[in-house]
Amino acid sequence: MLKAVLFDMDGVIVDTEPLHHKAYQQMFETVGIDVSLAMYTSFTGKSTRGICEELCSHFGLKNNPKELVQMKRNNFTKLFFEDQDLKLMTGVEKLIKDYFKNGLTLILASSASMFTIKNVTKRFKLDPFFTDKLSGADLKVSKPHPEIFINAAKAANANPNECMVIEDSTNGIKAAKRAGIFCTAYKSKNSKNQDYTLADKLITSYEEISFDKIKSLL
Repeated sequence: MLKAVLFDMDGVIVDTEPLHHKAYQQMFETVGIDVSLAMYTSFTGKSTRGICEELCSHFGLKNNPKELVQMKRNNFTKLFFEDQDLKLMTGVEKLIKDYFKNGLTLILASSASMFTIKNVTKRFKLDPFFTDKLSGADLKVSKPHPEIFINAAKAANANPNECMVIEDSTNGIKAAKRAGIFCTAYKSKNSKNQDYTLADKLITSYEEISFDKIKSLL
């Protein structure tokens, strides 16, 4: 029986990826590194801290990873409040309200910082619908490690087999499956070079997983 839905945020609830991309590019330019598209794509779903640690190691940077994290977050925060085109993913607000109305426990489990998570939920008035919000930035390891979804299931007071994860990245899908949780992969027009083969269900519209269509899924 489905009791809880665990939502990723970037690319699932809100289209922040273009802002993250700009923020990272600005940081790359500041520290003087050339990050290939293939390498950047491999970062999807990972925490900023994990990405910056990888960059420092790969490029032999003298900067402390924490410096890079702060640079990127400062860039993102500026873009977040200046970009008026930032919007929710099509159909996700209706889906969230549908699940909430039908008694499902909703948890937000994102690799984004808690600062960003709170800004997003406040801006789009989503706080009343989520029982809890978890940030991968607060954990020692990020997706594809399953810790964030294991913790999210606990926060929902549900067993892994009573939950569904909605993800859009290779790393997020791997994390969900390693946690033993049914995973729906959302492939949007912004999804680039992600592997959905491990997902239990692949969708391109949130109408495909309305409550009536998934209530007996598990």
